[in-house]
Amino acid sequence: MLTAVDHHDLLLDAVGRLTPLSPTQQAIMLTIPRSQPNLLRDTLAAFLPGRDVVLTGTLERRLLAASTGQDSTWLLADLSGQPHTSRLWPAWTRHHLHLHTPHAPVSHADLSPQAVIRLTRPRILLAALYRREHFPLPRFPLAISDLARAARSTLCGRVDLMDMQLGATVSDIIDAVRTQRPDIVGVSATFGQHDLLTWLLEAVQEQVPLILAGGSLTARNEGLLLERHPRLLIARGAGEPTISDVIARWHGDLPREEIRGIGYVGAARGNALTIGRRRTATVSNSGADSFLPELDLLDVTFAHQGVAQLETTRGCTSSCSFCPRGHKGGWSGGAPGQLPWMLAELRREFDRHPGISRTLYLVDEEFIGRGADAVPRALAIAAELDEAGFRWETSCRIDQVVHPGQDRAWHIERASMWRTLLTRGLRRCLFGVESGVDAVLERFHKETTGEQNALAIRTLSALGVPTRFTYITFDHLMTETELRATHAFQGRTDLLLRPLPHLSVEEIVEGVHDPAFVAEHATGRPFYTAISYMLVSMECLIGAAYTRMVTSAGLAGARRPSMGRIDARFADWRIGVCSEHAQLWIDRNFALDYTLKSLEKILDGRPRQQVRAARVVIKEAAFAVFTAMLDLIAACDTAPAQTAGLTERLQAMLEEHFDLLRERMNAVMPPVAASLPSPAADRLRTEHARWATSRTWELINAADPCGT
Repeated sequence: MLTAVDHHDLLLDAVGRLTPLSPTQQAIMLTIPRSQPNLLRDTLAAFLPGRDVVLTGTLERRLLAASTGQDSTWLLADLSGQPHTSRLWPAWTRHHLHLHTPHAPVSHADLSPQAVIRLTRPRILLAALYRREHFPLPRFPLAISDLARAARSTLCGRVDLMDMQLGATVSDIIDAVRTQRPDIVGVSATFGQHDLLTWLLEAVQEQVPLILAGGSLTARNEGLLLERHPRLLIARGAGEPTISDVIARWHGDLPREEIRGIGYVGAARGNALTIGRRRTATVSNSGADSFLPELDLLDVTFAHQGVAQLETTRGCTSSCSFCPRGHKGGWSGGAPGQLPWMLAELRREFDRHPGISRTLYLVDEEFIGRGADAVPRALAIAAELDEAGFRWETSCRIDQVVHPGQDRAWHIERASMWRTLLTRGLRRCLFGVESGVDAVLERFHKETTGEQNALAIRTLSALGVPTRFTYITFDHLMTETELRATHAFQGRTDLLLRPLPHLSVEEIVEGVHDPAFVAEHATGRPFYTAISYMLVSMECLIGAAYTRMVTSAGLAGARRPSMGRIDARFADWRIGVCSEHAQLWIDRNFALDYTLKSLEKILDGRPRQQVRAARVVIKEAAFAVFTAMLDLIAACDTAPAQTAGLTERLQAMLEEHFDLLRERMNAVMPPVAASLPSPAADRLRTEHARWATSRTWELINAADPCGT
């Protein structure tokens, strides 16, 4: 892989064959990161007046194409330094592009008029929606960045990206459509963004030939969106093959019904007079190379105190009843050998922001996976990350730690793997335990047990693995007995053990089953201090198996498109009222807690520890609220007539506990902010001041049902 200097040297050498650049112009070119192809292209075009300039291809294999002024002759430069013959050229180039010296990285070429159209069109705008008031700090937008890579791999047209996390508004996106006049617009939308999506679609649907919408929200609201916007295409799976096919569709290479992985409104079939929704076959997840991103927006994400995200796997091995799987696909793991060039590019981006923790967030749903190569593959991925100088965080299933169906040798291998991952940069791992109550776990189809979860939590903590856990406290079908068992599990002090680096993995694997071993090494810290977000309620997502259970129980209510879910009553009305007030508690504290969580991701050392300690204060307050709720439930029988009375008592209790929390946080926040670098400190002080002066309880629907 070439260095950044090599990349720019090749670029300047190729341009010099057309028109020598002045020293000043060359110096300007050297300041533009290779991850910014549009800026490079626009700058070159300004330096080469009268010439057509295209900069396309993916980050590791950029292709410069510039007209020479001699009829159909263009100059093509592979900025990776590899010969043109080593590129996997798209099919459209076969009869429309002839290289003069194909075994060199720079060559003149004869381009047909059709080839010029392909290189320059379509114009593509990819936009990610966002609500800043709910999520104050940004994360690198993988969804549109992955699509940008897939689009650029076709060597067709130009791709621009806009992310509302980074200051853009819906109005800005609408203005960009009107001024740039893109041929294709792609929009990524997730929970809580339905109104933003419909606002955008209403404004631009008549101005754009092809509009593609994707993301968790659109998968849930496919029917509603197509009813209101019949020209829309809904991406129903991995978006990379879909965007490639949409580009082919724009060029007339494919009929709409052959675009992979879409929902759309089709014309009448046969003698039928009606139109209706159609779906095309999706493509399975495969290979890390197919879901690596372009990095156009990473620099500005860092400038906004955001974090870097990457995928090394896609999909999940589980089938939790609350999670509709259709648009996510089955599990697929990428090859470790695909990572080095991407990690080298990421290092260059981090080099420009030395204050940002060199931590990558692998947003894999299941990092380890299945199969005989699961452990070697995970260790190889970790080795690549470690060698590149990154620490990293990820997620996986709890049965990658303890599995009742596996023997002692398996558990020792897994424990050894986790200990090795720590030495290779693992900073923390998220596990979706979701419950410690067997009946609830069965209802959630977690395929785990409470005892299994307890043993895994002990094992991880004894191995010294930093963890966070997701836990669904309230669900619509639960009983009071299950809720009390949930409270008891969250309060257990025999789960989090001290790190025991002096013990062998064999001693730990065996010791977590031994009450005496557990008593000797327990921290005494309650389990809820390790739960990522407290007091979470089940979301009845459209299309989920759990939602069908709720519907069968006669508890289903109206659809709520903004969250891609349905409203639902609780089998026990008292738990339902508590769940509603728990959500009010979450939402009132969410932006501050999310800010702390996000700052924790970009910090290291003592500042990070202090931020984590501040989050524990919020967790302790939430558990106190949970405890008080159980006391209030105990004072009620199951007669619905007492709803108003319980609501009044819950409201008073929340006010009391919020006042106590505000008092504690007002004491905690000043020293925490003082320990942070100025941009982070300013952000935290602003968010804390907003939180501390807020006097209202309102729902914002900011919950993340998958906990990631």
